[in-house]
Amino acid sequence: MDTRLRAVCDLMVPVVREMAGRHEYDGVPQDLSPEGVRRGLDALARARRDTPARPDPHDEAHLGVFEEAVRVQFAELELHRRDPYLHLSNLELAAYDRAYAPEPERAEARRRHLAQWPDVVDAAIASLDRLSAPVAGALLAAVRGLAAGVDPARDAAADALVAHERLVAHVARAAETGDPDPRLGGAALAQLMGSQEGVVVDLSELADAAEAERGRMQALLTESCAALDPRRKPAELVQELTADHPDASGVIPEAAELTRELVEFTRERRLVPYLDGECRVGLAPASRRWSSAMMTWAAPYEPDAPSWYHVTPPDPAWPREQREEWLTLFSRTGLPAVTAHEVAPGHYSHGRALRHATTDVRRTLHSLAFCEGWAHYAEEMCVEEGFRSGDPRFAIGVALEALVRVTRLTCAIGLHTGAMDVAEATERFIRDAHLARAAAASEARRGTFDAAYGRYTWGKLALLSLRERARERWGADFTPARFHAALLALGSPPLGLVDAALDARVRDAAPRAGRTP
Repeated sequence: MDTRLRAVCDLMVPVVREMAGRHEYDGVPQDLSPEGVRRGLDALARARRDTPARPDPHDEAHLGVFEEAVRVQFAELELHRRDPYLHLSNLELAAYDRAYAPEPERAEARRRHLAQWPDVVDAAIASLDRLSAPVAGALLAAVRGLAAGVDPARDAAADALVAHERLVAHVARAAETGDPDPRLGGAALAQLMGSQEGVVVDLSELADAAEAERGRMQALLTESCAALDPRRKPAELVQELTADHPDASGVIPEAAELTRELVEFTRERRLVPYLDGECRVGLAPASRRWSSAMMTWAAPYEPDAPSWYHVTPPDPAWPREQREEWLTLFSRTGLPAVTAHEVAPGHYSHGRALRHATTDVRRTLHSLAFCEGWAHYAEEMCVEEGFRSGDPRFAIGVALEALVRVTRLTCAIGLHTGAMDVAEATERFIRDAHLARAAAASEARRGTFDAAYGRYTWGKLALLSLRERARERWGADFTPARFHAALLALGSPPLGLVDAALDARVRDAAPRAGRTP
């Protein structure tokens, strides 16, 4: 890495370690103390001033967006003072579980990382002086869960676990006595989202786009439910469909079979430029079982190894009602759409393309709105391309997933501008996204700390708009495969830079879709 890229990566260590495979950061937590953040920002400013621009204009712009994004995050909004998730990611050990290197090498990196937990916790406590009560309450269980995979005897981790308890106590105290208002404010939310994607964000326009998308997805849901059973109302049918799911022992086998089916479908339709490698399906690491499903891909800077589609069946120790509600996340209506998102043509396919990206910027710096937007776009792409076209349940599942994502966008704007509170956001998820109350409350609480979690719908809408412009500009030269190849050749670009995919030179230089070297 040159000095500029290094300065950016130094301010987002956990992300580039795992998503890009920058394992020079193994065993090296980020310094998120107040002084550490100041040093990182000073280094960023010096590197930006003293390092020559990149010869590729797109890469220069891509790097510039990330420089501005981390500056806004730490200097303008000071999120390290209010967002525990930054510190949780910094303590996370699950990244060392994947087989990207020999086991002794990974174990040693994990040991070095764990040995630094006391310093990392001290830095977190020193920084988190603006932690609101709702955010602390929403993340307290995740803070406690950090130590789930730490064995005091195996890891010689007594000091680390004592430090972890200090962090738990700090967050628990904030949950009781912190500021009751978790809002960033509208201006700050627009600045956060815009800086990350290289655009100027108008929250009113974005809220209007969310309402229009909600209407479109509600129409898809209504139409698909009528195709399945025209005699019943969608709300009644959805409740029945989500109750049709495998038992806990069947979740992973059904996810594995769907993975095989969707990879084969994506390959047959030649929807993406690369679909090589191996995707395995298995139980998520203990520290990540707060998520029902996630993709952990073989990252661009790692030797090739299996990617993992991790799923989390309910814990047998949970009460029966809680287990049953969790299993609805794996219904035979919803799990196919989730798998399209996580595997193919979604995150797994994107991860394979990133390994073939041609520059360090494109391989290292990944826009989350593009990443999640692509995977969300991939779900609807499967409907368009005819996946399970004889079974309306697939389109119903896609519509339900989309209604959750668009409600996130609406609620993020509402929560952080003060237009709604957590209780009102919970009701929106129940009414508009057909979620059970516990799941709806969890989604609403997430909005307090993950202010930009509307990125799924925002990214998807940007890609759908770009696709229409590609159709107009390319005319007879347009095909979905060609469009996807040109788009993914950019890596995971900020949304403000995706128009570069329309350039004929990018289009013609992109690999032929469906290639499996």
